[in-house]
Amino acid sequence: MNQLQDGATRQIFFAKYINWVVAFPTVIIGLGLISGVSWATIFYNVALSWTWIVSCLISAFTQSNYKWGFYAFGTVAWILLAINTLAEGTRGARRVGLERDYALLTGWVNLLWLLYPLAFGLSDGGNQIVLTSSFIWFGILDVLMVPLLSFAFLALSRHWDYGKLNIAFTQYGRVRQGGDFPEKGAAAPAGGPIAGATGEQAA
Repeated sequence: MNQLQDGATRQIFFAKYINWVVAFPTVIIGLGLISGVSWATIFYNVALSWTWIVSCLISAFTQSNYKWGFYAFGTVAWILLAINTLAEGTRGARRVGLERDYALLTGWVNLLWLLYPLAFGLSDGGNQIVLTSSFIWFGILDVLMVPLLSFAFLALSRHWDYGKLNIAFTQYGRVRQGGDFPEKGAAAPAGGPIAGATGEQAA
């Protein structure tokens, strides 16, 4: 199962895993913000992506057939991540009126995510293809994942209603919807708002 006839050893370049630890959460946070899901859901999806990536990294460095156990564990994390982004994310996007754009973006991301386990199984996992071929495969996937997706975000975001996206960050955190907030009204005192100041002045 380890395909040692293709080489008794295989050099593992872990830099791509470091890239995925940063790139995948970036994509997940972007999709989470435009779908209006909670921060808890976003952090859960980020944790799933890290579980997937770390499991694959451990699998790559495991010399015995136990590597496929780590691979299976990471694949389960990926499946849960795909379900969350496709199901729960779509429901949230429908509430904020971005169902079509979110479907395009998350559909593209999950199509690429579907190819990553396959590429890993044939390269660092099963040692079926040589390093150069795996570099080309992963390189194409990485370019299609972040740079191309970033341009798609920019192109689609021109007609989004940001008041509905629940990304109005204030001193109260991420609020449910855009609107008026006390700090945007009359200028606060130099020392900042003081609790009970109105009652003190009245006294």
